[in-house]
Amino acid sequence: MGRNGYLTLPAWTRAAMVGVLGGAVLASATAVSGDAVAAAESRSFITSDGARLHYLEAGPSGARTVVFVPGWTMPAWIFETQIEALSDRYHVLALDPRGQGESEVTRFGYTHERRGRDIGELIDHAAEGPVVLVGWSLGVLDSLAWVADGGADRIAGLVLIDNSIGEEPAPRAAPAPPRSATPPPEPTRQERRARRAAFVASIFAHDPGTDYRARLTDQALRMTVEDERRLLAYDVPREYWRAAVHSTDRPVLYVVRPRWREQGETLVRTHPDASMTIFEGAGHALFVDEPERFNALLLDFLDHRVTWTVH
Repeated sequence: MGRNGYLTLPAWTRAAMVGVLGGAVLASATAVSGDAVAAAESRSFITSDGARLHYLEAGPSGARTVVFVPGWTMPAWIFETQIEALSDRYHVLALDPRGQGESEVTRFGYTHERRGRDIGELIDHAAEGPVVLVGWSLGVLDSLAWVADGGADRIAGLVLIDNSIGEEPAPRAAPAPPRSATPPPEPTRQERRARRAAFVASIFAHDPGTDYRARLTDQALRMTVEDERRLLAYDVPREYWRAAVHSTDRPVLYVVRPRWREQGETLVRTHPDASMTIFEGAGHALFVDEPERFNALLLDFLDHRVTWTVH
């Protein structure tokens, strides 16, 4: 568990670990992951602090926009089945956060403020009108950081997938590793890859296949160990995330495994327009484990609960 009780990762993983004006836009028809995203265009833009960030874009450009933000070290194409399911009638953007996927591995900017700002600058750059923001795992926190920084004015709805959101009860903290007089040695390249491969395997309840896991593992090793650790230690109190969720009265869909049930019950009780769905038998990447169920849930939310207007 992270310092403030979010982003659940194994202990060994923790230990090892725009002004857009003038930004160049690069486009190609390259498929990033399988046939499911072959129709998505691969694009880039330059953030206000000079980072080149990559994103996938699919669907009609004039349609209502849905933005996907992946979790810790993960690429945008992990949402490939969602991109396929939505892009016939929604404008879909899926971000590779800095250091992830095909985005630039910068040596700066691995804070919640900057990562939230990156999302906002993508939205300013590539979306018209209000958007529905879909964040998974660390992407929940990065998305909420943007909302807290003024992004609530562009929100039509929030979909928050399988992470703590600062509601009560607080998650139990994982036992701290024993202290040592000397810091542990950095893992070798082979050790780091083996640990990341194990982490990738652990996020699924249903094995997506050897090739899929190997592709995810390759892309989950791009940034430095130090920057990976920074992403696991956002130095803000839990209440920051709760305040961000409650800063908007727009509909919120909380899609989680049973471990977050009690936080979801608190959210539904205290937020004016929130609902929760539990995926009992899925892993952390529940939208990959049960894509048909997740996609039907998401489309129902987009079609029937989101009004797509701004105040």
